[in-house]
Amino acid sequence: MRVLLTGGAGYVGSHAAGMLHRGGHEIWVYDNLSEGHPQAVPEGRLIVGDLQDGPKLQTVLREQQIAAVMHFAASCYVGVSVTDPAAYYQNNIVGTLSLLDAMRAAEVDKIVFSSTCATYGVPEIVPITEREKQDPINPYGFTKLAIEHALADYSHAYGLGYAALRYFNASGASEEISIGEDHTPETHLIPLVLQVALGQREDIKIFGDDYPTPDGTCIRDYIHVDDLATAHILALESLEPRSQLRLNLGTGRGASVLEVIEACRRITGHPIPATVEARRAGDPPELVADARLANQTLGWQPRYDTIESVVASAWKWHQAHPHGFGQVE
Repeated sequence: MRVLLTGGAGYVGSHAAGMLHRGGHEIWVYDNLSEGHPQAVPEGRLIVGDLQDGPKLQTVLREQQIAAVMHFAASCYVGVSVTDPAAYYQNNIVGTLSLLDAMRAAEVDKIVFSSTCATYGVPEIVPITEREKQDPINPYGFTKLAIEHALADYSHAYGLGYAALRYFNASGASEEISIGEDHTPETHLIPLVLQVALGQREDIKIFGDDYPTPDGTCIRDYIHVDDLATAHILALESLEPRSQLRLNLGTGRGASVLEVIEACRRITGHPIPATVEARRAGDPPELVADARLANQTLGWQPRYDTIESVVASAWKWHQAHPHGFGQVE
């Protein structure tokens, strides 16, 4: 299949691009490189461009005879979305509507959308099923939910087939150690903890230890990035015009901040000092997936089902790339 991956030079997108490429699909990555890394893209497959450049998107879709889109391009930091919501509404909503309209003009009728568990807000029941009320508590979640609604409307009105994949905490790194997680600034827990083990930080900050959880720290469902990529491909292969999929992607197992730190200590052999700070705005106490519908619908099952296996893959990549892409030791 001929697939365009918007944001395909980023963390999750690059893993999906590599997996599709190795599987024999014709892929192109469309990315403005504001967050992504050209080194993470298969050679000769990068097109530098912005989502809000509708004419360029239309040209790419037509010239490359694209059959389907995987849409990863988005701003995705919860804390930043609270302090700068304008940027999130502009990039995540306006940019995605630009993409959808370019797809309509080029007669591309299939899309896999990178959604998020942040659309649920603070869930009433955990693990979270797809039937849980979507009531986001931060602008990031609002923007993703707005696009889920747009996709449903475009499906009804224009025949778009879509999958909205609500994934939980993307983590880990490719088994091939060629690509991994490299953000600037880094805000995700596992790479931050591993930076302490690498001697790049003095300690790890724990934002709140008074949540209503067993050890007082937030609980998250850490889903390996290769498992996410596999789910995207399975969803893509299942899509037909007008089909609608809304699926959670997670392991069904939660790990608290303290448990993640302990797993990193065991894997790295480093003591990893930790200090407690005030809570961050927009952080729900517990987010864990019920992903049985993805299993039933796609036959998808995560291979990395423990926090130790996820951390071990991340540690392998960070040891080989202690300063990110382009700097290998």
